[in-house]
Amino acid sequence: MLAAAAAPAAPGLTAPEKRGKRIYLRGTNAAGKETTAYMGNPPMEVPGSVMTCVNCHGYDGRGRPEGGVTPTDITWELLTKPYGVTHPSGRRHPPYSEALLERALVAGLDPAGNRLNPATMPAYVMSREDMSDLVAYLKRVGTDLDPGLTDDTITLGTLVPSTGRLAEVGEAIRAVLSAYFADLNERGGISSRKIELRVAQCGQDPAETKEKVERFVEEEGVFAMVAAFIAGADSEIASVAQEKEVPLVGPSTLYPRIADPPNRQVFYLFSGVSEESRALVSFAAKTLKAGGARAAVVYPEEAWTAEAASQVESQCRKSGWDKVTKIGYGRGRFDAGPLARQLSEGATSVVFFLGSGREEAALAQEAGKLGWKPNILSPGSLAGGDILEAPSSFQGRIFLSLPMSSSDQAPGAVTEFRAFAAKHKIAAGNLAVKISAYSAAKVLVQGLKQAGRDVSREKLIVALEGMYKFDTGLTPPITYGPNRRIGALGAHVVEVELEKKEMVRVGGWIEVQ
Repeated sequence: MLAAAAAPAAPGLTAPEKRGKRIYLRGTNAAGKETTAYMGNPPMEVPGSVMTCVNCHGYDGRGRPEGGVTPTDITWELLTKPYGVTHPSGRRHPPYSEALLERALVAGLDPAGNRLNPATMPAYVMSREDMSDLVAYLKRVGTDLDPGLTDDTITLGTLVPSTGRLAEVGEAIRAVLSAYFADLNERGGISSRKIELRVAQCGQDPAETKEKVERFVEEEGVFAMVAAFIAGADSEIASVAQEKEVPLVGPSTLYPRIADPPNRQVFYLFSGVSEESRALVSFAAKTLKAGGARAAVVYPEEAWTAEAASQVESQCRKSGWDKVTKIGYGRGRFDAGPLARQLSEGATSVVFFLGSGREEAALAQEAGKLGWKPNILSPGSLAGGDILEAPSSFQGRIFLSLPMSSSDQAPGAVTEFRAFAAKHKIAAGNLAVKISAYSAAKVLVQGLKQAGRDVSREKLIVALEGMYKFDTGLTPPITYGPNRRIGALGAHVVEVELEKKEMVRVGGWIEVQ
């Protein structure tokens, strides 16, 4: 028993084994090309993504009885027993070799030449390279155990800023997660496993942060990450999650990186600047009836905001605008006066503004001097409190989008959260950050519970992809899918009440496609 407990974990998968694992789990190779399967007698062609190996043989290759059918245990240890295998049906055969396993996959014959049941075991068509990769993984499937899992624990990780103006944000994330998992452990954990939380610190720049997270995941044996602060290093941390195959749930960022196809490991809670801005376009078109008006998209010329501006322009044209102008400006070079004159002379009546609240307020000040009063719409995450300094003449003309609002919060959940914060003496402030971290932990725990006792990273991802309108009590309902990686995909829109210095919600939740 002591020897078994001290045994080292199996080494990580090689590149061919990783490619083979993809075929085993999803029926597609590393390039995304789908395998072909033939089922039945006479054989019928079926996409390999429908008849994946994992569906019958399970994540560990040992098979799970279902519907009266008991799939074969295909772990390499069993397949290569020197004295052969006798199946419950009475079928017997000598041990497999790599060549004989390939023949079974292609021709449906076991080592003795017995025909495998075509109703339960497909014959596959794939390239020589893909077949080699799949066989390489089949030799590892029984020992391919994810890091961060023991019989008693699940190791989770997070990433927080620890210095500078964001240090308080990092401490809020750490405090909430530590307290949440401490409470969970007091209640028995998940499937008799306790949660162990590890915390990594952000670097001075994206490259250093990426390097730190890579080391952190490997050295700490992190099974999954939750509520990580990835703002500023979005692409870098998303790539680490993908390369290391580490699920990342509820990362904190203004710019979710949604690739096509999506990064399977990353699950965002809320919309970012692009999605919030697109919700504003829908609001302007439907509620302000501004679809035929002249619109402008004003943005700082930086990578993320430029991308968001392009998406806003595209959404405008889809919503019926044929007069849309994009105007960019360099960092630190915003000049409200000339911009206001340019937009006023162009008869612009709707401005989608992707700069700061201070810059937006300055634009409104200059517009007021010209007697020009357009509707100005901006993502609330960019505007901040500075927008309240806009002139009162713009009352009823400034709108913000928010990924969550107080209307999402159930009274019971608010009471529960306040009691939680009081119990653990969590410092006041950064409420939105705390709610986000708390909700991310809830989503991850729900996924782990759905995945069950024999959880794996892949099973967690599949469980999260099946999440539909999960109610955290504090956020909009969370829904994911194979092609959806933002749980609350949309935004609320609020009007800036300039005289009372407050936000007033207008309309309902706006879903973004």
